[in-house]
Amino acid sequence: MRIAIVDESTVRASIIEDGLAELVDCEIFVLTERKALLAQLAKLEPDVVLIDLGNPSRDVLEEYFAVSRALSKPIAMFVDESDDDAIGASIDAGVSAYVVDGLSASRIRPLMDLAVRRFNAFARLEADLAEAKGKLADREMIDRAKRILMDSRGLSEPEAYGELRRKAMSSSRKIAQIAEALVTAHELMGAGGGGGAVDGAKT
Repeated sequence: MRIAIVDESTVRASIIEDGLAELVDCEIFVLTERKALLAQLAKLEPDVVLIDLGNPSRDVLEEYFAVSRALSKPIAMFVDESDDDAIGASIDAGVSAYVVDGLSASRIRPLMDLAVRRFNAFARLEADLAEAKGKLADREMIDRAKRILMDSRGLSEPEAYGELRRKAMSSSRKIAQIAEALVTAHELMGAGGGGGAVDGAKT
């Protein structure tokens, strides 16, 4: 595991390092410069990022939130004090764990683990949502293609689906891909040209 610690204070960074002392097979990198921080992190390619800000101004906090949005990594952020707006902004920025007044060596490991678990759980939710949206889009495309075949060839719905399925099998493609090609060809040819659109869906 590659862990990046972002802290302008070497003293406070050492507290985080102490909290990670028992980790094995782990590389720890300490970044103390805010300048070009995103580029530094991109170069390191860390698995987890621990950011300690102490008591940052709103501008500094927003700067780090921008980095968090761009990273898409498990991030634990430590601040000395905060407010509801900052907490809400941290969630929007993709910070996995936003810790107020909790910087102590004994808490670093469990908080980092929490950040990783939350990040992974959210990533799974996003993947599931994307898959569900993709399936819904596929179903809608297939329904449109079936309607074209039903209207242009006088087929029943099962017959239209069977035609799409046969074309998919013969071309080793997914039914949704055949449907999309058919719908695209139909749109290009105009409503009157749907009769030969399925043949065009082969390519």
